[in-house]
Amino acid sequence: MSFRSGLLALALALSAAALPASAADTPKHGGTFTYMIPADAPPTLDAHRETTYATVHATAPFYSVLIRIDPANPTSATDYVCDLCTELPKPTDEGKTWTFKIRDGVKWHDGSALTAADVAKSWQELVHPSTGVLSARLPYYTMIDTIAATDASTVVFKLKFATSAFLPALADPFAYIYKKEVLDRDPHWYEKNVMGSGPFIFKDLQIGQSITGVRNPNYYMPGLPYLDGFVGIFTPKQAVEIDAIRSDRASMEFRGMPPSARDQLVKELGDKIAIQTGDWNCVNIITANHGKKPFDDPRVRRALMLAIDLWHGAPALAKIANVRTVGGIVFPGSPLAATKEELEKIPGYWPDIDKSRAEARRLLKEAGAEGLTFELMNRNVDQPYKYIATWVIDEWSKVGLKVTQKVLPTGPFFDSLRNSSFDVTVDFNCQGLINPALDVGKFLPHSVYSENYGNYEDPKDIELYQKMLHEIDPAKQRIAMREYETYILDTQAHAIMMPWWERIVPMRSYVKGWKIGPSHYVNQDLATIWLDK
Repeated sequence: MSFRSGLLALALALSAAALPASAADTPKHGGTFTYMIPADAPPTLDAHRETTYATVHATAPFYSVLIRIDPANPTSATDYVCDLCTELPKPTDEGKTWTFKIRDGVKWHDGSALTAADVAKSWQELVHPSTGVLSARLPYYTMIDTIAATDASTVVFKLKFATSAFLPALADPFAYIYKKEVLDRDPHWYEKNVMGSGPFIFKDLQIGQSITGVRNPNYYMPGLPYLDGFVGIFTPKQAVEIDAIRSDRASMEFRGMPPSARDQLVKELGDKIAIQTGDWNCVNIITANHGKKPFDDPRVRRALMLAIDLWHGAPALAKIANVRTVGGIVFPGSPLAATKEELEKIPGYWPDIDKSRAEARRLLKEAGAEGLTFELMNRNVDQPYKYIATWVIDEWSKVGLKVTQKVLPTGPFFDSLRNSSFDVTVDFNCQGLINPALDVGKFLPHSVYSENYGNYEDPKDIELYQKMLHEIDPAKQRIAMREYETYILDTQAHAIMMPWWERIVPMRSYVKGWKIGPSHYVNQDLATIWLDK
């Protein structure tokens, strides 16, 4: 499928699933919106530090960002709008200087004024974090040199090199604007506390149970938010989520559900339920801990890839899990993604599974790892983590591997990832926007990309990535991406890609004002949602 036809298919799928608009759909004010957050709890409340939806689904309503994807058109890869800025600037200095004007009259929830100094300080912490502070998306911002507030309403970004990847990176939904005074006093404060300038004011957090917010009467967007407040209920169990929507104890769940849940709710609720669907810029990865033997041997890692039948597994999994598309390290359908023919040249994507598994057995024997026994660490989330793990373990058994699954709650799971206390893990790469040149930063070594958990250093990896990132000719950049992808998946077998996800979002029909995007991170501030009841 070409990029153009891929986008057309995505647009048609989304338009078919979206609720029909009418003159009667005039937003109503009031009501409390209750939704499910499919996790036991976020590891912390600091979006700069975290990569999980559990954090952003719980806290996005409390915060503002500088720019974002248009909430009225979240499927776009290029349609950005201002949040705290007044208008999107045109760059100067041959694309290396970007000057943003900040809105007047924006108030923090404590009543004080938000200024350009707050915006600059927040971005400085994202790009050049204080000692001991984690910024999860540092590779996104390698093009940024300096950020400065030149006066109370002006922020200037100076880049090291011009790149089309900058504006999408700036629109990252985790790039919350925090208060400079708080960051100066304690850069870790936001890990356990909430205080922003967004459409809702923090009211209460019950760890592992719920988070609540109330309408911000001083919100800077006229007329918004429509809701009086919201309640986000934490639950990692899909059955609980379905039952809550069925019984109308919750209106929706933003992350996405499998086809079976969609079919069940439609059958039981009829026109009381609405469904929005689309391709999802999210994928699970099987990551081996290169710091543990025998996973330091690329032959063993390649054997793990070769044992898995992606081409037949993806359609079967799609019937029970929210996955759909076989792809490489790049979001399928985007200009830099590999074609099916290009993928089939890479181990793990060979169309002949018997040939693949014979090679897997040969490599395991050669590496002295026949009948290898190990643990696959996984996150306590049903969809699609547990389904992916169960399937992969069965696939590995076909080449004589003896694997057990170790499931951890979200917090301990992330702790184990960051401490490298695992053999092999179900990992993930889920992005807020479609920005392929930056999205594949996940595969850089941990010293460059803090959310890479493979526990390896690899200068060649970094070299190939930088070559691709700096290339401005689209055709040459695509060739550079193939070199990088082949090195990751074949030469070093640093990662094993699982099928890319399909996003299926069921919602009570009275929920209005929200549109699905190819990410479960965008469009989460709840400002435009209203209840037609």
